[in-house]
Amino acid sequence: EVQLVESGGGLVQPGGSLRLSCAASGFSFSDYAMTWVRQAPGKGLEWVSTVYTIGTASYALSVKGRFTISRDNARSTLYLNMTGLKPEDTAVYYCVKSTLTLADEYDYWGQGTQVTVSS
Repeated sequence: EVQLVESGGGLVQPGGSLRLSCAASGFSFSDYAMTWVRQAPGKGLEWVSTVYTIGTASYALSVKGRFTISRDNARSTLYLNMTGLKPEDTAVYYCVKSTLTLADEYDYWGQGTQVTVSS
């Protein structure tokens, strides 16, 4: 059973930092690209960042320079380190597993964790 469990969300002030975690199980974690996707209230899904199996990463322009994605294959855990947070970063953040075929083809999603940036 594939499971993705996010944690680390919460309320932070603008300019603050937060680290999200995603505990993965039920598959060979190191064989798959992993992605963070977010959804702001009343908005559609927005791709945030992907880390590939070799450790390289891609970021949305809106978060580049502020967010860092990483993975710990030994612990089957995905991370998103967020700094310089802005109110527009407020969203539910989802941990997403890619298929073996394409990094942007997703087959499993976590339950999401809420990030709220407000003073």
